[in-house]
Amino acid sequence: MGKTIIISNRLPLQINITEKDIEVTPSVGGLATGLKSFHKEGDSIWIGWTGMPEEEIPDDLKGKVLEEAKKQNCLPVDLTSEEIEGFYYGFSNRTIWPLFHYFMEYSEFEPEDWESYKRVNQKYAEAVLENLNDDDEVWVHDYQLLLLPKMIRDKKPNVTIGFFNHIPFPSSEVFRTLPWREEILEGMLGADLIGFHTYDYERHFLRSVKLILRKDSTFNEIHLGNRIVRVDSFPMGIDYQKFSDASLNQQNQPSSENSNFQKKLDYHKNSTSDAKLIISIDRLDYTKGIANRIRAYGYFLEKYPEYKEKVRLVMLAVPSRTNVPQYQLLKKEVDELVGRINGRFATVNWTPIWYFFRSMPFENLIDLYSSSDVALITPTRDGMNLVAKEYIATRTDQTGVLILSEMAGAAHELNEALIINPNNFEQIVDAIKTALEMPKEEQIRRNKMLQKRLKRYTVEKWAKDFMNSLREAKNRISKIKAEQLTADVETAIIEKFKRAKNRIFFIDYDGTLVNFADKPENAKPDPSLLELVKQLNALENTEVVLISGRDKETLGTWWQDVPVNLISEHGVWLRPSNGNWGLTENIKCDWMKNVRPVLETFVDRTPGTFIEEKNYSLVWHYRKADPELGEIRANELSTVLKDLTSNHGLSVLEGNKVLEIKTSGINKGKAANKILVERKHDFIFGIGDDWTDEYLFNELPEQAITVKVGVKETSAKYYVKDVEQVRDLLKEFSKS
Repeated sequence: MGKTIIISNRLPLQINITEKDIEVTPSVGGLATGLKSFHKEGDSIWIGWTGMPEEEIPDDLKGKVLEEAKKQNCLPVDLTSEEIEGFYYGFSNRTIWPLFHYFMEYSEFEPEDWESYKRVNQKYAEAVLENLNDDDEVWVHDYQLLLLPKMIRDKKPNVTIGFFNHIPFPSSEVFRTLPWREEILEGMLGADLIGFHTYDYERHFLRSVKLILRKDSTFNEIHLGNRIVRVDSFPMGIDYQKFSDASLNQQNQPSSENSNFQKKLDYHKNSTSDAKLIISIDRLDYTKGIANRIRAYGYFLEKYPEYKEKVRLVMLAVPSRTNVPQYQLLKKEVDELVGRINGRFATVNWTPIWYFFRSMPFENLIDLYSSSDVALITPTRDGMNLVAKEYIATRTDQTGVLILSEMAGAAHELNEALIINPNNFEQIVDAIKTALEMPKEEQIRRNKMLQKRLKRYTVEKWAKDFMNSLREAKNRISKIKAEQLTADVETAIIEKFKRAKNRIFFIDYDGTLVNFADKPENAKPDPSLLELVKQLNALENTEVVLISGRDKETLGTWWQDVPVNLISEHGVWLRPSNGNWGLTENIKCDWMKNVRPVLETFVDRTPGTFIEEKNYSLVWHYRKADPELGEIRANELSTVLKDLTSNHGLSVLEGNKVLEIKTSGINKGKAANKILVERKHDFIFGIGDDWTDEYLFNELPEQAITVKVGVKETSAKYYVKDVEQVRDLLKEFSKS
């Protein structure tokens, strides 16, 4: 096995330039902390931006930056100030970030930012490709690099690629407002495994793929030609032991060694016998619900005045994206709210809110976590929220109460917390009161369960689970019964074809020779296809049979100038190359008058569907319907039809976005056998794309070469990727 390549927007490094040298230190927090041990223990490299504009790094120190990064198995991607503005502050944080967090009013759709986003993703792709071998594993992270998986896949189609999205994925109704929605989805689908923190985000992504790209998924797998993309949820954990041990060390050290910050916290705690501390820790971001949290706290002091001078909110807001207008406005709003509440409720000895607008050293974070009776975490939307987990990990005596927004991904795991709606002031206020008054026994009962879960599913286990699932997803194709039709296999088949004396091809039409179209008439064969089939059919001792579900009039008209055998309506009609259409069986169609009204009812209830009436079958098409509604109605109609037709010698064929009702016992396989019995063939070739072609594969003799189009469960011996590969294969036959 090769190495693992981790790619994220930022490297897990902090670079500081002094007057004559540079200083490189590990980053703290977020993804950097989460993957630190995974990166160090394995054979891996990490590719990302240094965090500094390229222009700000002196030319004589650029080599040193590279050298220092390589010492920590990192490779920097250089970004100019212009690229940072368009890619990072522009598209990533003024388009994707607000949209994915449901702040549509903040989303900007600037074409220039989109172009910058594409260029920078390509720059990352080039950095990866320079260091990538076919047996390597690639793990791409987060919303800044949504296009990267496909860019890598286009150049290295066989490499193993995983993608993890660390922020929410919005509902399809929100996501579809993005002008470049198709490109974003296709970029993500370059991965073999796509991971999200929760099932909700996974579900939203799958629905967007279905509605926007019209690609179906089976459970959590999306079939794309010769690939299967798996989508799954992996709730990110924390380094539990790190926080637990740090808290224990802090509690066991002599009080004389406590930090000044800890001493101030202790002073408040000791001011009265029932003094309480509530902590609030976030980046200063509009998704975190900070302003509402402050308002709710002010309302709490108003509603429950008995807690004045007993409760203090310690609020840490870490600066973030300070040059983005919405963040500047939020900073101003928070400053004003804190000032207003402190001005209204403060006394000589007590300030309701201690507000810190800065980063805080790890030791002081532990001080805060371990000293606080309540953690108040109320984001309006959050991918996961690791602060909630860190708080629980530090509660070594198992006391403390976590109040957590239901909009945070962590709420799905931490359901023993007090779960609140971040927009419901009454609920937040009552939760604060409940938390402050909760008996110690109840606190311990809840935290025991929370800690057990967090201790078991750490960030290391999260990373291992993702990578194991990535390998399983990549190996999924090998479990498909059919073997991939490689160049070597193709060569062997061509040689067999050349040696044969009597050769015959059974070729499906829609989905095999042409791609599916929204309207059946748009699938008419193009001149190059007509010429290809004509050349193949003209080879000595070679017959071509086009075998389709289409009606005989359409099929006959399209291929009237090409002397091939035609089988239409899944085996109902047969037209020899030198003859006229004839029925393969004695078929009645008097049942249609009873079935058609049922189909018409479903057409009325399902916009975008229509009925096609063939000579001896009825077809309900739902390709243009809403994908989810179409599937629901198709399942419902299939059940109704099977009950209706079971005693009338009819069967229901479930094709690609169609349901076809026809006389039982007629299929492509039986029709093909009627041709095969006429004379012996020493080369038989059958190819098709959907389950109606399985009848053909099963009925053809054992020595026949059978090929499925696309990676699907099949009785065929081989599979090819798509229509283009089918045509390329037939061209090789025609040249022979």
